[in-house]
Amino acid sequence: MNKNSIQSILAENAIRNKRLSVIYDPLTGRGATGSRTAVKITWEDSIVHLPATMVRSPEYSRLRNAADYMRLRFRHDFEYWCAMCVNVRQKTSGRIAPLILNAPQRRVLGILEEDRLAARPLRMIMLKARQWGGSTLIQIYMAWIQCVHRENWHSLISAHVRNTAATLRQLYSTTLAGYPLDLWEHEEKPKFKPMSDAPNTRIIAGRGCCVTISSSFSPDSIRGLDLSMAHLTEVAFWQDSDCISPADLLRSICGTIPLEPLSLIVLESTANGVGNFFHNEWVRASEGRSAYRPVFVPWHEIEIYRLPLADPAGFAASMTGIEMELWNRGLTLEMINWYRAKLTELGDLSLMQAEYPTDADEAFVSSHTDVFSRQAIESLRQGCSLEPELGELSGRGVTGTEALADLRFTPDPTGALKVWKRPDESPFHNRYVVAVDIGGRSRNSDWSVIAVLDRTPPGGGRPEIVAQWRGHCDHDILGWKAAAIARWYGNALLVIESNSLEAASAGASGFILEELNAAYSNLYVRSVRTNALRPDSFESRVGFHTNRHTKALIITRLIAVVREGDYTERDPRALSEMTVYRQLPNGNYAAKEGFNDDILMTRAMALYVASTLPLPQVIDPAKLLALPRW
Repeated sequence: MNKNSIQSILAENAIRNKRLSVIYDPLTGRGATGSRTAVKITWEDSIVHLPATMVRSPEYSRLRNAADYMRLRFRHDFEYWCAMCVNVRQKTSGRIAPLILNAPQRRVLGILEEDRLAARPLRMIMLKARQWGGSTLIQIYMAWIQCVHRENWHSLISAHVRNTAATLRQLYSTTLAGYPLDLWEHEEKPKFKPMSDAPNTRIIAGRGCCVTISSSFSPDSIRGLDLSMAHLTEVAFWQDSDCISPADLLRSICGTIPLEPLSLIVLESTANGVGNFFHNEWVRASEGRSAYRPVFVPWHEIEIYRLPLADPAGFAASMTGIEMELWNRGLTLEMINWYRAKLTELGDLSLMQAEYPTDADEAFVSSHTDVFSRQAIESLRQGCSLEPELGELSGRGVTGTEALADLRFTPDPTGALKVWKRPDESPFHNRYVVAVDIGGRSRNSDWSVIAVLDRTPPGGGRPEIVAQWRGHCDHDILGWKAAAIARWYGNALLVIESNSLEAASAGASGFILEELNAAYSNLYVRSVRTNALRPDSFESRVGFHTNRHTKALIITRLIAVVREGDYTERDPRALSEMTVYRQLPNGNYAAKEGFNDDILMTRAMALYVASTLPLPQVIDPAKLLALPRW
């Protein structure tokens, strides 16, 4: 970097720092959020910048004293109310002091106020970085609505664990305890009162507003509540199982909250990888497919993440490629200096990006051991916009040959079978491949997945996923269900991952493959050497056996297909599983701990097996059942 370039950077850095040095005083309103009008008030010593809505209010012209002025300003100026009525513990000093909003808090407040002033319901999903007080802002904003704007306006604080919710409610207690009594417009002093029949609920004296706390482990505790606001915190860490689902909990909460002004729902969390409920909701909001406004605060907006420079010119000359990227994003040298120091402390860029993300994608990223690139995964997402039919496929029976007779698809919004495209009516052979990954029987075990791959969609093009069943059931029922789906899709090649069944070959599970082999004519079979000393000693066995060698084969194939965008994915959960798929230090592949790879494995099996088959043929339908198996 030459001398002129360095001088140009230093000059630009001075401009950026000047832009950041905003004078902010919530008492005078200088630098505060929203449209402001400068006025001289008789009982103020200087010019104050009042919210334009306050100055336009009919009550403004009738103000007679300071108390009336303050009460009216409380209703229009959240930042002023915070500075006058709210005391919080400071993170740096530990002392109790008035709440003066920092820059990120003011930006998020501006978004909330934009919706409030437009009389829109307040709906937000917030991805948090560290140490800027996002949860505090939401909680105090709710308190403002309950203490100043609405009576009998009930709220919920729900966290991944109850203690977190209780800590947030303590902000209310501290605020009420320090509230100026001469500005509290009720005879009862501001405080929380317990409710004998509801141990998790407190009521604000004089306001009639209830504040309830709950956790993601106790969804039943919120059923039947009359709510107008909900603060849902650390949603990425909520309990998620067949019995307790964040989606079900959110539906239960939303069902009680009206779509009207000052109603509020905020989902907020730090990131906890991808593929979970919070990440999926963030993606929906970011793509404009949700009622929630997505808000992310990057690390460099937080004032404490800046370090002064002893030698600005020397620092500018020494910036790395990553640091130049940060500079080109508009950061100051002082911000980048802090980033360099913190990265040196952590010693790992992927960890740095996860802990102190510059954008939302970095917040969700996990590690450099990812198998699939984020860019390649995102390029597949456009195929996930097609809505499936939901239902179940059934025959004359549940198991045995009766399960394959008189097949019919019954639409059902609660069904486990998703159908993006029904079977093509033209006669064909080897057009479809059905892959089965066998999970557990219980609701808390791994999922069983049946996926249908169309190798040659009409008019040509890339292979695409056209149907998928995902659920839990006994293995024999699963096998016949998979055979029925394969029969429906033109007697498709049925590829069953056989590890689970072969491991239990001494019992009933081993008999499942034999039964299917006798009843269904197009099962995938493999050759197995029976005698290591005899090169010609092979026998055929039904099913795809996953071991270290075959797993490497199918995952390598999937990596290439995803990288080149050579198939069309329909289920966004498949993409979520790809983002948490890892290569382990020993070379094996596995999902990140706590996540699934069941859907991913069906794609890997189907795409690999499909690549080994001859081209599909259009033939006489009468000959379909007589064709050889592959």
